[in-house]
Amino acid sequence: MICFVFKPPQEDCEDMVEFHNYEYDLIVIGAGSGGVRAARMASGYGAKVAIIEADRVGGTCVIRGCVPKKLFVYASRFTELFEVAGSFGWQIDARFDWETLRDNKDKEIDRLERAYTSTLENCDVKIIRDRATFHDAHTVRLVNADTTLSAQRVLIATGSHPFKPHIDGCELGFTSDEAFHLDNLPESIIVYGGGYIALEFATIFNGLGVETSVCYRGGQILRNFDQDMRLGIYEAMKARGIKFILNCNIESVEKSGEDFKVHFTDGAERVYGAVMFATGRAANIQGLELERAGVEITDKGGIAVDRYGQTTAPSVYAVGDVRGGVALTPVAIREGAAFVETVYNENPTIVDLSQIPTAVFTEPEIGVIGMSEHYAAKHHDIDVYIASFRPMMNVMTDKSERMILKLVTEFGGGRVLGCHILGPGAAEMIQLVAVPLAMGATKADFDRAIALHPSAAEELVTLTKPSYQYRDEKKLSAELTLSEEQGLNKMLIAGTTNQ
Repeated sequence: MICFVFKPPQEDCEDMVEFHNYEYDLIVIGAGSGGVRAARMASGYGAKVAIIEADRVGGTCVIRGCVPKKLFVYASRFTELFEVAGSFGWQIDARFDWETLRDNKDKEIDRLERAYTSTLENCDVKIIRDRATFHDAHTVRLVNADTTLSAQRVLIATGSHPFKPHIDGCELGFTSDEAFHLDNLPESIIVYGGGYIALEFATIFNGLGVETSVCYRGGQILRNFDQDMRLGIYEAMKARGIKFILNCNIESVEKSGEDFKVHFTDGAERVYGAVMFATGRAANIQGLELERAGVEITDKGGIAVDRYGQTTAPSVYAVGDVRGGVALTPVAIREGAAFVETVYNENPTIVDLSQIPTAVFTEPEIGVIGMSEHYAAKHHDIDVYIASFRPMMNVMTDKSERMILKLVTEFGGGRVLGCHILGPGAAEMIQLVAVPLAMGATKADFDRAIALHPSAAEELVTLTKPSYQYRDEKKLSAELTLSEEQGLNKMLIAGTTNQ
């Protein structure tokens, strides 16, 4: 096969063409979301593509991440629904069986893997089940087959993996990779970490009847999220019986009969039925022998790339978590598509990461996009609009929990800079909010929309008066308490605004 090497547009450099004989136009290492998207699209543009996967097709998201986690989140929510069902006239005698959930989840994951595999095959992408390492910038070695393959370009899409802290007894705990395959549910568990993965699994275990605790080194969970979201979910999770140990680390773990004794840095010792580590993820670069290809890594351990995803080796690119950047499936997919547009469609494409909708599938959910109040106030003069109310689902129950919707806009009702939602359906709402924010919508644009009633989302287009404002990083009026906000915001059940 006669191929040419095309260097994507970059500043201060010209396109370079070299002729070589390669077995493939593109070899993709890793059949996760980003790699699969890139392989399919490149094949669609006429490239001869092979994708190498050492594990299962689908990657973290499909096999051991987003998809099984969301299925478990759904399962955990039934507990709360059963608790309030009596207020709606239902009498329910419900029992939970862990093995049924786990096995049905496995069947769905198997189905999705078959679908991903079939899609690749239908796109004429060669699937190679093996582990790949670099021989040079155009050649990879298949470890098990003990052979090499060459390609005009190589795309690294190996994703990331959860890591355990370096403490004594860390081997006694498990991570999100193993959480979906437990033989039995423990009676109690401590989840170590304060990010979204830790909180989502704490929500899952708590909802499935496990006595759940969370240990976090910081004083407040969900670092970098909006303050109202952080405080709101903390209180909501505590109200559901989840215990928090903050400003503290786990020092060591040891076996204690069938359980585990956990030693904390504050001197305390507690016994749990299981220990889960959710302390972060690291790029999957071990064993790739990147130095053979001239691929450099960043100080954070990810693969160094330019704005087109090109590494320090001109023929090698990287997409997704392995870059060490934003570790989200939709970002990996977008980066995979941008790579193909740049290289195979002569359409240099840079992924815009300024407006990424993010959800935390806790109970209740969090959905956010754009700037937090704190960040926006440091860079802009802003208005902050807040609605706080009991969701209609709660009004016939004894649940007093309130939903929070927040808009952060430029001062005077200008461009919407951020949206933050805590409550039922927050994730679905924030995806739709992402569209007008990407278009540069203003508060006036939101105001022109007619509300859908009754819904929680209607609050986003009926917020008439800022709750407070910032000028030169200074708050112009005191933050309203929830009781004061109730007087300003329309109660959902009544459908009117009480002034």
